Amino acid sequence: MNTNNFDMAKMMEILSKMDKKDLEAGIAKANQILQTKSKDEILKEINKNK
Repeated sequence: MNTNNFDMAKMMEILSKMDKKDLEAGIAKANQILQTKSKDEILKEINKNK
C-alpha cells in the first residue's frame, strides 16, 4: 500500500478519541481554510508542515 494513501481506519480511530467540542472546532477550522484559500495555497501549507 502506498504510504500517501488516506488511511480511513486510522483517521476514524483518532476521531473517536477526540472530544466532540474539539472535533467541531477542527471541522470548522478546516472548512474556513477550504473556503478562504486557493488550492495552491492549501497544498503549499500542507507541504510546508511535513
